[in-house]
Amino acid sequence: MKEVVQLLESLKQSKIIRDYALFGSVAQMRYTEPVATLDADVLVLLAEDTGLDALGPIYDFCKKHGYKPEGEAVLVGSWPVQFIPVFSPLTEEAVHEAETGEISGAAVRVVRATHLAVIALSVGRPKDHLRILALIEAGAVHEKDIETLSARHNLNDRWLLFKKRFLDG
Repeated sequence: MKEVVQLLESLKQSKIIRDYALFGSVAQMRYTEPVATLDADVLVLLAEDTGLDALGPIYDFCKKHGYKPEGEAVLVGSWPVQFIPVFSPLTEEAVHEAETGEISGAAVRVVRATHLAVIALSVGRPKDHLRILALIEAGAVHEKDIETLSARHNLNDRWLLFKKRFLDG
């Protein structure tokens, strides 16, 4: 993971990205029991709008530094890293409000637990529902905080449906 963090910091220093934050399963491991994951998902704030080839500058930088593409990811050491440009006001806020945490001995920016839960809620796959439940069960996030953030990002209907289906039973 240290090599991943070094690459992310190099991308920032080179002004290819403005900022980043880990999310998905790797971020979840900061707040809950370890979960199985095959890659590291990274939300990125791009330095400039490059149109349809939004990730082109990242892939070019990686290639110049010896990191090879592997499917939708770039292989960094043993970690396939998937770069995902912020795709909503929620994910942009998640990057801005990310906190520095430690994963595998490396200091890295990580999406806060509440944002992680609400991003999962917005995507809504079964594995995302499990992520929300794991975060609540671990005490990493409280239902009221999810409700507040969901309402602010027009996801209140999804939260109420999730709550009725999984929590009010």
